Amino acid sequence: MDDYPLIENHGLLGDLQTAALVTTDGAVDWLCLPRFDSPSVFGALLDKDKGGHCTVRPQHETYATKQLYLPDTAILVTRFMTEAGAGEVLDFMPVTGTTVTPRHRLVRMLRCVRGSMTFEVEIAPRFDYGRKPHQLDITEHGAVFAAQDGEQLTVHPIREPEDESVVDVLTARHDDLYCSLTLRAGHERGLVLESAADGPPREIRLTEYRRLFHETVTFWRSWLNQSRYSGRWRETVERSAIALKLMTYAPSGAVVAAPTAALPEQLGGERNWDYRFTWVRDASFSVYALLGLGFTDEARGFIQWLGDRVKESAGGGDSGPLNIMYKVDGSSDLDEQILDHWEGYAGSAPVRIGNGAATQLQLDIYGEALDSVYFAHRHGFHAGYRGWKSMAENLDWLADHWNQAEEGLWETRGGRQDFTYGRVMSWVAFDRALRLAESTGWPAAVPRWSAARDEIYEQVMAKGWSEGRRAYVQHYGSDVLDSSLLRMATVGFINPEDPMWASTLDAMDQELVSDSLVYRYNPEASPDGLRGSEGTFSLCTFMYVDALARAGRIDQARLVFEKMMGYANHLGLFSEEIDPTGRQLGNFPQAFTHLALIDAAITLNAALDRR
Repeated sequence: MDDYPLIENHGLLGDLQTAALVTTDGAVDWLCLPRFDSPSVFGALLDKDKGGHCTVRPQHETYATKQLYLPDTAILVTRFMTEAGAGEVLDFMPVTGTTVTPRHRLVRMLRCVRGSMTFEVEIAPRFDYGRKPHQLDITEHGAVFAAQDGEQLTVHPIREPEDESVVDVLTARHDDLYCSLTLRAGHERGLVLESAADGPPREIRLTEYRRLFHETVTFWRSWLNQSRYSGRWRETVERSAIALKLMTYAPSGAVVAAPTAALPEQLGGERNWDYRFTWVRDASFSVYALLGLGFTDEARGFIQWLGDRVKESAGGGDSGPLNIMYKVDGSSDLDEQILDHWEGYAGSAPVRIGNGAATQLQLDIYGEALDSVYFAHRHGFHAGYRGWKSMAENLDWLADHWNQAEEGLWETRGGRQDFTYGRVMSWVAFDRALRLAESTGWPAAVPRWSAARDEIYEQVMAKGWSEGRRAYVQHYGSDVLDSSLLRMATVGFINPEDPMWASTLDAMDQELVSDSLVYRYNPEASPDGLRGSEGTFSLCTFMYVDALARAGRIDQARLVFEKMMGYANHLGLFSEEIDPTGRQLGNFPQAFTHLALIDAAITLNAALDRR
C-alpha cells in the first residue's frame, strides 16, 4: 500500500467524453483516451511501474498538500506548502461537447503564491494499458509522444516567450519527459496534454490559457445554476451532481458506472471489475436524480439512450432482449480480459477489462427501465409510437420469462437463483406499463400484463417472506437477507408502514448494518462464486437512509446520513465500498452511490420538512 495512494486520495476531472484522476500528491494516475472505455494512457493507479503517469510535485523533501475544487466547478486545485513557499496546480479539461472527437486536452497550470517553489514535472505515458511502446520527440516548442500505431500525445508548454525569469527546459529520460522549474510568488507556468492534436507542439500564451479557464468555469457554473435543489446538504448534493455530469458521455447521454476499472472491493482479492460501461439499472436511477434536481437535458439524454437500446432489442434469448450493460456508444461487445502484465492496485490481481457479467440474466432491469420511463413521462418526456411498441415487446417477453432463476442485481457468479428483488422489479415493470397505458390510451396487452403483475405479487408474498427471519429474503428457499430489498417500499411494492416491512428493517438493522454502514448481503451465508469478502456498500447505506425516512424513522435516517457524510473523501466523492478501517474500496467515484446520495437527500429533506 505504501506505493499506491489511497483510492479516496483522488480528485476527478473530465470533459464529458473521458475522465482523469489526480492524486493529492499531484499525479495524474488514470486517464483513458479518447473516451471512458478506451485503453489507458496513464494507468499507474493499477500498476505503479508499468501504468504511466503525469506528475507535478515540489522538489522539496517534505511538504504538505491540500486539494479542493474551485467552487461550483470541476476545476481541481492541488496546493503544496513548504517552509520556503506555497504553490498550486490547477487541473481541468476543456469541455468537448456532444460531437465524438479523438481530441482531448488536459490543462495543468503551476503557480507560486508565496515565497518560492521548485516543481518537478514528469510525463510518462504508457499507451494501450502499457502494451504499446512509444517514442519521444522534443522540439523547440514542446514534445510529442508517438506510439507505434500512430496514437500521439502532444505536450504544449504554457508560457510567454519574452519572459526569461523561469527556466523550463524539457529533457528526455528513457522516452519520458522531465522538467524542473523554480517559480517565485506571482509566477505561473503550465502545460497542455493533447491527444490527436491537429498540429505540432506550440507555445500557448497566457491569454489563451485564461480563455480556456474562463470558458470552463462558465460552463460548469452555468450548468449547475439549473439545479432546483434548495434543501439541506445543498453543497453535498451539487457536488454529487457535478460528479455524475463528469461521468456522462455527452455524445450519447450514457452515464458510466465509474470512470475506472479493476479497483478492488477487497485488497488482494479477485473482485476487481471494469465499471467503465453503462448499466441499464444505474442509468435508470439517474433519471430520478437528475429530474429531481432540475437537470432536464441530462435526463432527456438518458431517456433517448435507453429508448435506442429498447428499439434495438429483438428476439429475447436466454438473457433477454435487453443487455444489462453497454458501452457508452450503445455497442455490446464487452468481452472480459485480464491484463496479466499489470500487478493491480496494491497487488490486487487480476486486472480485468471488459465485463463478463454483460450476458447475465438480470430481470430487475426491466422494472428499473419502465419505472424511469414512467417517471419521465410524468415530467413531460413522452415516448413515441416506436418506443412504446418496443417496450411492449419487451414486456411480452418478460411475461413469458419472469418466473425463472437469474444472476440477480449483484451479478453473482455462483449460479442462478429466484431472487426476490428481480421478482419485485418485474412487478414494477408491469405496474408502470399498465399505468402508462391507462394514462395515455396506448395499446397494451392489459389482461396479460395485469395477470403477470398480480401473480408476481402473490408469489413474492408467499415465497419471498421468511417466517423464521420475519423478513423478506434474498431468494426463495433461503433465510439470507439482502439490502437490495430496501427498495421495496421506495417502488411502492409494500407500504412503508406495513408491519412486515418494519420487521424486515429490524432484521437488516441486526445483520447487515454496522454502525450505520450497510453490507449487500453475507457472502458466507449466500456464496456468490467468488473468493474473499468485501466492505460495506455505500449505495446500500444511502438506500437504507431512504427506507428509514419513508418508514417514519426520520431521526435515525438523519443520523445515518450524517455519519455517511464523514466517509466521503476530501472532495465529497464516494467509491463503491467502505472497508472496516473507513477507507474507500472499489471503483471510484461510483455513479450509483452518488445517485443514491441525491435520492436519499431529497427524500430525507422532504420528510424533515413535513415533520
